[in-house]
Amino acid sequence: MPTAKLPLFRMIILCALSLSIGWGIRGNFGHEYGAMIPGALTAIAAVLISGRDDWWPRVGYFGMFGALGWSFGGSISYMMVISYTHSGHLPTQAYGYACLFLIGFLWAALGGAGTALPACLDRERLTSLFVPVLTVCATWYVKDLVIPLIDHAGYGDKRHLSKLYWYDTSWLAVLTALVAVLLLAAIRRRVCWGTSLILHMTIGWWAAFLFMVFMVDVLGIEFRMTPPRGDNWVGALGMTAGTLLFFMRQRMLPVVQAMLIAGFVGGFGFAAATFFKLAEVKYLPLVLTELFGGGSWQTNWHSVLEQTYGLINGIGIALAMGFLSRRVPRVVDEPRTRRWTEIIAVAFVVLLITYLNVIKDVPNWIQQHAVPERLYGWATVYWFNVGYALLAVAVIGLLARHLCTRIPLLPESALGKGQLLYLILLWWVVVGNLMHAIPSFAEQRLITEGVIHVNAVICTVLILLWPRPTRLPDLAERAITGRSLMWTTVVGLAALLATVALASYGTRAMFGDQFAGQGGYHIRFGPNAEGGKPDINKKHP
Repeated sequence: MPTAKLPLFRMIILCALSLSIGWGIRGNFGHEYGAMIPGALTAIAAVLISGRDDWWPRVGYFGMFGALGWSFGGSISYMMVISYTHSGHLPTQAYGYACLFLIGFLWAALGGAGTALPACLDRERLTSLFVPVLTVCATWYVKDLVIPLIDHAGYGDKRHLSKLYWYDTSWLAVLTALVAVLLLAAIRRRVCWGTSLILHMTIGWWAAFLFMVFMVDVLGIEFRMTPPRGDNWVGALGMTAGTLLFFMRQRMLPVVQAMLIAGFVGGFGFAAATFFKLAEVKYLPLVLTELFGGGSWQTNWHSVLEQTYGLINGIGIALAMGFLSRRVPRVVDEPRTRRWTEIIAVAFVVLLITYLNVIKDVPNWIQQHAVPERLYGWATVYWFNVGYALLAVAVIGLLARHLCTRIPLLPESALGKGQLLYLILLWWVVVGNLMHAIPSFAEQRLITEGVIHVNAVICTVLILLWPRPTRLPDLAERAITGRSLMWTTVVGLAALLATVALASYGTRAMFGDQFAGQGGYHIRFGPNAEGGKPDINKKHP
């Protein structure tokens, strides 16, 4: 029976565990593709546990756009920023924590936007996003095929030798996305809602990036976060500003609210998780040795940081979606225009996200001599691709058939379908992650991979037992206003100042002026600064 009580506590628990699992796995696969995993898992978890039975039929859309929203932050370089907090140099430490807060905000704000979109759009605008989004994805696929043919030094550790290298950013991907949607608009002779959103994001990226280039190359003013590492952070800053501007212009205040809540919690989460890791490095082995006796009690502390950061990010998504669940009107999917988008969304979640990540197991297996580089004369990766392609054809074919005639195995209820989608994605990536770790498995991995496994078992139980429909309150009395956005911003900025101050003080209380270890040694300011200055005389494309 429906309940009037908001399941916020349950939403926090399930979303926190889901994003922690996904973020721990993301650490093995990395970058934009890896960040899709926690984005999809947590968006689906939030929808199912929210009690909004009008959201449940859209669970595939939530998974897809949640994944896309969280993927953008995967381009930001942050390892040197974490190292700054370990340095023992107070200005560098405070700077490091402030930069971690900014990176966490940008990553989570865009993730919050993607997660919230299907809750705030009517069927027409939601499904109209697919043509421009798929156009951009197809353009990126072609780019990734063509660029290695003309620029052999453009990838991996030699990317700085590439002719296309420009502050180690994703400028080419953003440029091709911009050109793709402009061509689409010219062919269709109109700028649709989805095209306008992508234009705001890409133009915002370029505006911020070119401002940095102008400051560094023309004025000689250093405007880089972690030289000589990549500067995608400034593009992400512009992209986030462009996204906020778009939703403000569209009067979509619920999405803006979700971005701010998720963003500020994410900013706190990245800085706090780094501080927690340093405290654990300092004290946890001593405590465990005292309680249980000898042993090194060491583990992959960076994975602990990642899973902790994911846990806090999940709380941010739960707060954002819990806030929206009591304030946005019911969505209606009748008539079911563009039904093909339902197939694309589910296939994106269960096939594309998993493929883009699990395929990275293959070179790891070869490097660890778990499988040969070639089988029957063909590269091992080709066999992997053939197997995945056969699976993809079968899954997509069955999904298409299900739209016409229900397959008995699939649940009739929207809730049951959502639960099945969550469990398939969850265990697919958990097993894929374990297969990545097994060839070089050591006891340090037992803690991190073991925690992921235990959390996945807990989520399996909770996702099947906890979801139930809720009755909505009088939404007219709970409308989101500019005043609520202002207070969220004020509280978030106060959290920024408090987090930087307390984390810097706490780190120095533990380590003083000594380097904390557990990372590279980098100083950002002063005569002993390491990491280099930007070369203002360097010619760029």
